[in-house]
Amino acid sequence: MLNIQSLHVAYGESEVLHGVDLNVAPGEIVAIMGRNGMGKTTLMKAMMGVIPSKSGSVNVGDVDVTGMKSYRRVANGIAYVPQGRMIFSTMTVQENIQTGLTVTGESAVPENIYELFPVLLEMKGRRGGNLSGGQQQQLAVARALAAKPKVLLLDEPTEGIQPSIIRDMGRTLKRIRDERGLSIVVSEQVLSFALDVADRVLVIENGRIVHESPRATIDEAKVSKFLSV
Repeated sequence: MLNIQSLHVAYGESEVLHGVDLNVAPGEIVAIMGRNGMGKTTLMKAMMGVIPSKSGSVNVGDVDVTGMKSYRRVANGIAYVPQGRMIFSTMTVQENIQTGLTVTGESAVPENIYELFPVLLEMKGRRGGNLSGGQQQQLAVARALAAKPKVLLLDEPTEGIQPSIIRDMGRTLKRIRDERGLSIVVSEQVLSFALDVADRVLVIENGRIVHESPRATIDEAKVSKFLSV
């Protein structure tokens, strides 16, 4: 479903991604792990078209989205939950989710969104800025799902969230994968969360994928070593 080939990204003269390859099948969750500054967020932004790539390709199914702006990538099936959530704090929960409906042409929030996140139904009239960090993260995921994507990108979704909410999020992501058949890519530093949700774990270091393993055969000690400073 998501296919990235030889992706190079530079900030000015400084290249920060050096030929990244990534394939994510429908119904697969892939975790991209790495320390801060290793290229996780840059890769996410490049997949979403927030920053341009220097060379390489990004495909969603049969569609080459490499040259497309972000909003066109959304229309072609990519949804993005950025680091820090980036919800609209002065808008209500319902209004936040409705911003994700733009590409579908619908105006009413689908019931299955609220089924995934019952707390958002209870708070649909509350301003986004009045929600807890965990609730804001659920809202950001709900907004992304409103666009009916084929691929869901989440950049460090556990950042600043308490452990009980992290466990709930893990269950929800697996449910989304199972019910909707999405390809899900999660960038993460918390190994326990990655092991809980991912079918496959990749490690990025200095802009290159340096390790890859299926969840079932992962060498936790080796991955932990990559993540330690």
